Amino acid sequence: MTDSENRPVFGIARRERIMDQLRTAGAVRVADLAREFAVSELTVRRDIGELADRGLVTRVHGGATLRSRLDTTVAPRASSAGPRYRVGMVVPSLSYYWPQIVIGARAAATELGVQLVLRGASYEPADQRRQISSLIDSGGFHGLIVAPENQGPDGHALLSWLEQLPVPAVLVERQAPSSLALTRLEWVTTDHVFGGYQAASHLAALGHRTVGLLTSSQSPTSGQLRRGWGRAVEELGLVQTVDLNASLDSREGDERADFIDRMLDRLRETGTTAMMIHSDPQALLVQQHAIDRGWSLPDELSIIAYDDEVAENGAPPITALRPPKQHVGRRAVEMMLARLVEGPSRPVERVQVVPVLHPRESTVAM
Repeated sequence: MTDSENRPVFGIARRERIMDQLRTAGAVRVADLAREFAVSELTVRRDIGELADRGLVTRVHGGATLRSRLDTTVAPRASSAGPRYRVGMVVPSLSYYWPQIVIGARAAATELGVQLVLRGASYEPADQRRQISSLIDSGGFHGLIVAPENQGPDGHALLSWLEQLPVPAVLVERQAPSSLALTRLEWVTTDHVFGGYQAASHLAALGHRTVGLLTSSQSPTSGQLRRGWGRAVEELGLVQTVDLNASLDSREGDERADFIDRMLDRLRETGTTAMMIHSDPQALLVQQHAIDRGWSLPDELSIIAYDDEVAENGAPPITALRPPKQHVGRRAVEMMLARLVEGPSRPVERVQVVPVLHPRESTVAM
């Protein structure tokens, strides 16, 4: 069944298919495309005109041909044999959490003909701005996919700066606060608030009524997790005995052990039977320390982690909520390509995706 026998092809999908046919045949005819897509010839001419304006095709009488290296230079790096767009990507880490997002972004970029240029930064706003500026100053970039600091005056200033750049920006696992009233930035994030709610709901479903919480003070995710967790604790009638926001990584040796000892003592004194710990490394540290102190896990304490980077390596393997990191990366590239192809007339898109619960042996029913 052809498209004309089924339904019209719209927007970005139509232009993508025009490009696919050009790569295969080298040339297309307006009349043939209009029949295939079930749209008017005027609509197809407009599509071809937009693609030509972006340097991807050459208009000819009655159709278009794929722009070759010999055509007039327009969009950087766009040619019949190369990527149509060049996009810079800046993430705050190339080790924990972010590699999976990069893998998803690279896969989508390869499939969609986008050249993705990756840079690693730190979590410091000044360093992030320096890395982004270097990409822009080097020239030839059509857009940016970034994970900037979004908290405090420095983070807010960075977001406002990104809003004013001459190229579009898509944020990954970050969003701008409504108070900044930014209207151009787009983003793809995991719904960490819902993730926090899911964690508490999972423990409640297993019969736990007295729970604790430890989140990472160094992660921008923690605030969202705590909001969702807190709402679930209240709505489900749970009793929270421990509520900590700290970084075990920043504590050395005896200091770290003392911190965990005090927390475990509080859990035991209050009869707490389960807790959520963010992130995975913190969950593993607490689990191992509790076992070393003679706790029977999970019988005496069920643990659920958040991130699911290394949680399955626990003993027992730790139940965890996993943000769909590769999907976040893919959607960011898809969102950027849609913006580049459709231009400023495209409505601003802001997407949230839901984390997935992976039950393991670290959580048991009461």
